[in-house]
Amino acid sequence: MDKEPVILTVRRNTAGKALAERSRGSDRRAARRLLLQILALAVVWPGHGVAADRAAGAASGSGPSANAAAAASGERRILILGDSLSAEYGIGRGEGWVSLLEQRTAPKGWRIANASISGETTAGGLSRLPDLLKKHGPAIAVIELGANDALRGLPMASTEANLRKMIAFARDAGSKPLLLGMMMPPNFGPAYARQFSEMFKRIAQTERIALVPFLLDGFADDLAWFQPDRVHPTAKAQPRMLDNVWPVLSEML
Repeated sequence: MDKEPVILTVRRNTAGKALAERSRGSDRRAARRLLLQILALAVVWPGHGVAADRAAGAASGSGPSANAAAAASGERRILILGDSLSAEYGIGRGEGWVSLLEQRTAPKGWRIANASISGETTAGGLSRLPDLLKKHGPAIAVIELGANDALRGLPMASTEANLRKMIAFARDAGSKPLLLGMMMPPNFGPAYARQFSEMFKRIAQTERIALVPFLLDGFADDLAWFQPDRVHPTAKAQPRMLDNVWPVLSEML
């Protein structure tokens, strides 16, 4: 989008007043651009569509009965705790990479519990995880969170601390954690983008857990694979997302 020209209003009597008017106009335009960017990044809208349905399902039922039923049927469970990228945002039900994963793993006796919610942050995921672990008793816990923390300007140190706590919770519940990494676009600044990406690698190394470095690897810079908001992948991109996850996840099954 082209930048709007700065309109300078000059008043003969006071140069300082002219500068103030220019500054206020620039501030308003900057605020408007920031608001439009936030609105475009639809991952910040919680409880949307399929995500809300998934969350409602994750919140219902009792932990012991679910675990007992799984044990009796021989089912093994994979918990997916993510945001809109894992919640079928903007695409049809059953088209998301998690649904495709379920189709691939069901014949092997695995069941998927998708507890992803659009707009979810690491703090929100951390608050929900203990109950989800108790309910589903997953053998594997896939954590796909962190992007919304960055989009909302939350401290990266808090994001890292929350991710580490979720890993600890999963381990304590007998689940093997798998961390899905994300990257920020260049407009966040090269230094921040690099630090954000390296955060996932650092956590995986120090916690000694499996990592998918970048969920959108291979197409993140091609808008043909994204919805009009330029943030959320289209339905045709979902198999590619699964292809990024599968080599690592399949080794954990």
